[in-house]
Amino acid sequence: MNDAQLAHAIAEEAGALLLRIQSECAGGARGDAEANALILARLRAARPEDAILSEESADDPVRLHRSRVWIVDPLDGTREFGERREDWAVHVALAIDGRPAVGAVALPRLGLTLASDTPPALLPAQTPPRMLVSRTRASRLCADVGGAIGAVHVGMGSAGAKAMAVVRGEAEIYLHSGGQHQWDNCAPVAVALAAGLHASRIDGSPIVYNGASTSVPDLLICRHEWAAPVLAAVATCTS
Repeated sequence: MNDAQLAHAIAEEAGALLLRIQSECAGGARGDAEANALILARLRAARPEDAILSEESADDPVRLHRSRVWIVDPLDGTREFGERREDWAVHVALAIDGRPAVGAVALPRLGLTLASDTPPALLPAQTPPRMLVSRTRASRLCADVGGAIGAVHVGMGSAGAKAMAVVRGEAEIYLHSGGQHQWDNCAPVAVALAAGLHASRIDGSPIVYNGASTSVPDLLICRHEWAAPVLAAVATCTS
């Protein structure tokens, strides 16, 4: 099994586990813990020489000296999971020399796993563009940029769900400026890039993974035709 197939299989298995936990009316804490244990066990068995960075485990600095680092979020969208919503996800990614080389994002409530080995064909874009923002804490910058480009704002839960909505053709733009961590977007970025989308920081620079700090303050995933207008609007709104 190659890296992409492994990520895909593990994300699906963790998603199935989370659905069972959710059916038992358990909360997100149990989901986080059990999904994390499953993912780490599968990765350590299949790729024992690789490092792992997980939201739910203590950060091991040995990863900084490894070329290959698995970056995982066992349950992206704990609030949405607890509310029995559909917009939560499982992220399993592999960064190689800081690049998001492989990724899989499971959307268990939708019965979908989108992965870099099998990206879907992009559907036609809509006008005006639909911009995905946080359903609970959309930033002022997102509001200003959306207004500047004439976008329709669509609130949604987890980062993975929002990114995959762009991949699936349910939106054209996902802009985030409220702060994230590497596990929030490594897998979504890998899948988005494989699907032919633009993915970068909001200053247009590439996102580099496996840095000493887990912080990734901002993110843009969008259709290529909207990258330049969005980046220009961000620059104007932050100047």
